[in-house]
Amino acid sequence: MSWCVLKPFNVSLVKVGAVRNRIPFAIGGVGCASFVATGFWRHCCSNRITTPPFASLNTYTFPLFDGGQWSMSVLGVAKKESVKTDKAPAALGPYSQAIKSNNLVFVSGVLGLIPETGKFVSQDVEDQTEQVLKNMGEILKASGSHFSLLVKTTIMVADLKDFKKVNDIYAKYFSAPFPARSTYQVAALPLDAKIEIECIAELPQEVEPQP
Repeated sequence: MSWCVLKPFNVSLVKVGAVRNRIPFAIGGVGCASFVATGFWRHCCSNRITTPPFASLNTYTFPLFDGGQWSMSVLGVAKKESVKTDKAPAALGPYSQAIKSNNLVFVSGVLGLIPETGKFVSQDVEDQTEQVLKNMGEILKASGSHFSLLVKTTIMVADLKDFKKVNDIYAKYFSAPFPARSTYQVAALPLDAKIEIECIAELPQEVEPQP
């Protein structure tokens, strides 16, 4: 179990030294809390300071590793939702096709597999690139996002000499401002693929109608 105690006192004109030795406190989990008890204030400080106390409670969430498993700390957990669609290849292991968290979509590495058969569209890097982007488009659609909302892509190729072929097909799916991008040649890809692409996209924001 991990413990953290931070005690920020956001109190105008309060002598923290006088308060520190008189207020017991305990915080469980990983979090931060600050408070000034009103009763204590009236008892100790009413004759000297007329400014009312200010109390705040700040909570932070971090993953904790305890007893061989991960758990989230108390006082709030970020919303996380798995994305799944039959119109894109199924995950090849213990991972999701994509995860939605807050306002972002994190798409796992996508291969040029035909969803219905699980086989590569061909052994040609151009065909695989086209299929990768089609599959990615279906995952983004299932998440509620789109290519226009992509902010970052990562391309992994088996041979960097194929970069121009990949780039020409990639360019058909995007318009300015283009997402940020990294491209790497790797020693090997799953199923001996020629290319794999992963990405991060935003979710569309709801706009409230103007009166």
